[in-house]
Amino acid sequence: MASGGIARGSRLSAGFNKNGIVMARIRMYATGWCPYCIRAEQLLRAKGVTEIEKLRVDVDPPLKDKMIAETGRRTVPQIFIGDLHVGGFDDMAELDRRGELDSLLSAP
Repeated sequence: MASGGIARGSRLSAGFNKNGIVMARIRMYATGWCPYCIRAEQLLRAKGVTEIEKLRVDVDPPLKDKMIAETGRRTVPQIFIGDLHVGGFDDMAELDRRGELDSLLSAP
């Protein structure tokens, strides 16, 4: 199990926040040392997300090819809320600044 997350490869349709409220499934391609990955996780935790499916491309290199095919991007993090690819940390932070992140997170 990745630190603070759930076991890689687990499949969740939705998760729960710290108050037991259903939240959208969060999937994030990441590495263990990426500062933007850490910041993305911190933002999600601050929003009450307790379960993040981390797909560690540094531990499982074939996942990087899957990430590129799925997103068209080569950098981490790449974050999915439900089935929606929101992009990287800067993209997710912009959604938060615009007040759009909370509604995405609350949609199972």
